[in-house]
Amino acid sequence: MRVLAVVPARGGSAGVPLKNLALVGGVPLVTRAVRACLRAESIDQVVVSTDHEGIAETARQAGAVVVERPAELSGAAASSESAVLHALDALGAEPEVVVLVQCTSAFIDPADLSAAVRRVLDGEADSVVSGLPTHEFLWTAAGSGVNHDPAVRPRRQDREPQFRENGAFYVMRTAGLREHGHRFFGTVAVQPVPARHAIEIDEPEDLELVRALAPFIDRPEPIDVDCVITDFDGVHTDDRAYVDSDGREMVLVSRSDGMGVSLLKRSGVKVLVMSTEQNPVVAARARKLGVPVLQGLADKRTVLRDWLNIEGLDPARVAYVGNDVNDLGPMAEVGWPIATPDAHPRVRAAARVVLTRPGGSGAVRELCDRVVAARPEPPAAEARVRPHFGPVAIGDVLVGDGEPVYVIGEIGINHNGDIDLARRLIDVAADAGCQAVKFQKRTPAICVPEEQKGQLRQTPWGEMTYLEYKERTEFGRDEYAQIAKHCAERGLHWFASPWDVPSVEFLEEMDVLVHKVASAGVADHELLRALAATGKPVILSTGMSTLAEIDAAVEILGTEKLIMMHATSTYPLPPEEANLRTITTLKERYGVPVGYSGHERGLQISLAAVTLGAVCVERHITLDRTMWGSDHAASLEPAGLEHLVRDIRIIEQAMGDGVKRVFPGEEAPKARLRRVTV
Repeated sequence: MRVLAVVPARGGSAGVPLKNLALVGGVPLVTRAVRACLRAESIDQVVVSTDHEGIAETARQAGAVVVERPAELSGAAASSESAVLHALDALGAEPEVVVLVQCTSAFIDPADLSAAVRRVLDGEADSVVSGLPTHEFLWTAAGSGVNHDPAVRPRRQDREPQFRENGAFYVMRTAGLREHGHRFFGTVAVQPVPARHAIEIDEPEDLELVRALAPFIDRPEPIDVDCVITDFDGVHTDDRAYVDSDGREMVLVSRSDGMGVSLLKRSGVKVLVMSTEQNPVVAARARKLGVPVLQGLADKRTVLRDWLNIEGLDPARVAYVGNDVNDLGPMAEVGWPIATPDAHPRVRAAARVVLTRPGGSGAVRELCDRVVAARPEPPAAEARVRPHFGPVAIGDVLVGDGEPVYVIGEIGINHNGDIDLARRLIDVAADAGCQAVKFQKRTPAICVPEEQKGQLRQTPWGEMTYLEYKERTEFGRDEYAQIAKHCAERGLHWFASPWDVPSVEFLEEMDVLVHKVASAGVADHELLRALAATGKPVILSTGMSTLAEIDAAVEILGTEKLIMMHATSTYPLPPEEANLRTITTLKERYGVPVGYSGHERGLQISLAAVTLGAVCVERHITLDRTMWGSDHAASLEPAGLEHLVRDIRIIEQAMGDGVKRVFPGEEAPKARLRRVTV
């Protein structure tokens, strides 16, 4: 080891209590000093000498070796040299050069540190001190000139600069330090540092000053967080509103923000919009971005704290972007307080990062790009090594790659509690060429939330509570016995999505061939364990689920008899949220057959899913989309279902085997039209 950097950082401080842990740009001063040393090419090791456990832990996290500083060397009268010499003895180290670096300078440039070290290593100097070039005239309190004759005032350009020691760093030959016991000896040189790096923190006012400057001096760095929360006005917009003659507001946003938010969500980062205002414009933009929004907040800080607790997020790994004083509270709660460049001065001063693009002009996109830059690459290698299983048997039918697409008519609750309507829908599915129909099975007393049970609802059977309505439309043993009999007569499989454990037990008694997990049940591990215990095939829908949530579900269900369904739980589904390439993602990640469960209007997206490799397709079906009930509007009518099955079978034929060859139908045109030249 040729060069050792020692950072003295005692716990006591007269001017600023616990100064070395004070945050500047969201980073403790001791961490900033350690990082500057680690980034300096010429420094081999960094040591922090401290008497304070909090400083010691922070230094370790920053990458420094910690030397415990004894009490006799930790008082206000102890010299920095004594701390350096003690660190050398404690380490048993004798480097050629030792660097004393002080936390009181927040903006140390690693390049300046390296340049000063090289001057000592190259023999140019024995000791180098950092200094600010200055042409200032100094005076005594008595009015005498210190570095000038008051009677002779040369012009600035006629004077050589002098240097004001700024206390950032001192570079010394170790042998000279031991011999003299002082940092200045032999040939002393000055390493110039720019004015913006030369501020020394001794008083609270100095700390406030460097905090205000940090966003403009610190170099941009990736923002490593798990969640991004933004204010709306002034962040997504330019803080102006356009009002038409009817009083309707419009705002200016950047289209690039939408792609940025999409990239964030794709990389697994949670996104939330918070707004003091209650405004339909905010809600509309949040819907467009596909992110949740909390509006009309009188106390954003408390709401933010509660939301982070509910989501289980570490505040240190959360970014909050604001622009006005009502954002100061939530900014103080997170590890990455961020401001727009035109934010209120107090907001800029409190920010760890100040963006370069204003609100409404790409501020959100800039932030998203920096967050995504810090995210690890997706574990593609892990996906490639996962075993790939063959088709899954559902009764006498194989479902998987290379097999005919398994088409499921999702009756769900579209039977409205009417067994005759259920039979007619079974006939629709059979006539169209489906292989199966699916229902939903609930125990209403378990599944209906307590606060909703007593709510009144208008139904075709009159006004009743929501619990009474759910019980009225739920089929029991007699109805499902009739369903099983009618499906057998029409050559169809039937099964259901159980929403609770008693419903699993009910369906087992009905001896269904397969179980389906609705998207709402992906995180219900009690339900998943009950399904896994049946030993039967399971079809897992993945709507409104993260990969981490799906991973946990797969851990319980296993993969041997698992079929996944890509789904987006928006009713009806807009094309921009279909994200069909996820079919490939799920296949590669889990090595299981993957299908598609659609809630869109029309057939195009379902047919595209088949071309991307969906091994089964599930669509809600109805006799009439205008019928009463929550799912009818997003369902296929009989003609639509018939066309879907017909077109799926055509696509299966058209996909071929991928082998390039001349087909019989091409022979005659080839003989007639092909021109061969040499």
